[in-house]
Amino acid sequence: MYILIYVDDILLTGNSSSDIKRLLENLHSRFQMRELGSLSQFLGIQSTTTATGVILHQKLYAQRILERAGMQNAKPVPSPSSCKTIITTKSNEPYENPHMYRHLLGSLQYLTLTRPDIQFTVHSLSQHMHHPLKQHFEGLKRLLRYILGTLQLGLPLDRGPLQLKGFSDADWASNTDDRRSISGYCNYLGNSLISWQVKKQTNVARSSTEAEYRSLAAEAAEVIWLRRLLEDFHTPQTTPTIVYCDNTSAIALANNPIYHARTKHIDVDCHFIRDSIHTNHLLVHHIYSSAPTIKRLTSSRSRFLSTSSKTLLPN
Repeated sequence: MYILIYVDDILLTGNSSSDIKRLLENLHSRFQMRELGSLSQFLGIQSTTTATGVILHQKLYAQRILERAGMQNAKPVPSPSSCKTIITTKSNEPYENPHMYRHLLGSLQYLTLTRPDIQFTVHSLSQHMHHPLKQHFEGLKRLLRYILGTLQLGLPLDRGPLQLKGFSDADWASNTDDRRSISGYCNYLGNSLISWQVKKQTNVARSSTEAEYRSLAAEAAEVIWLRRLLEDFHTPQTTPTIVYCDNTSAIALANNPIYHARTKHIDVDCHFIRDSIHTNHLLVHHIYSSAPTIKRLTSSRSRFLSTSSKTLLPN
């Protein structure tokens, strides 16, 4: 049995109905409690049962954010951020209500628990909380319009083999202000997305290989933690976890124990991934980033975010 407790809210699950019933009887004898039935909502996260598992979503929470912003009747857009930034004479002027800007972004941070598709945009807009400009508020409005058109999206958790696998990527020198790269990774347990992150790297990478290598190192640390957590849940990973990366140079650097002169400037902690590979905790495989593959992965991402119960990972 597993018990999840947050203050006075409790979730209980297990594979023995008789043991669950006996535990509930013991709890009722000691504490004043109410049974609310099967899981439908927990900490603002709604749960919908499907044929293959459950779907976690925050539709009601997202609707409250839109009402707070007065955007419930806005026109939806197909993407959370625009590829082109339109600069006007007022774009660099300070936004007149910075408190509202911070309040909305703080609320959107919690929405990313079931909406990884908006995490990158929320992360980018959050970097300007201290001094938001009108152009940043325009970006926030576009994000809210995207959320309005995708209220039905959520995070499916499906039954299946509990095999851990991960994906790692980096956007080299993408930040035009300080030329730092953006790291991103996600991890699946079977067909269920369980862990993801989008974060600006702390140092400026001198090459795309270094940026990808740093992203791999962050992913390696996350995978090692997940493997230990799964052992505590009596679901040990008996084989090395496969991590997919689209940069062959970073893969070669991770597998090669020789400390090349070109990599002397890379921090020692980044080479943690080499030890993970040598101890058979990880295997790094190449994944193509050609146009057809990207199109197929994008289609797969839209499927894992939809409220259907289809397979989440591309072949």
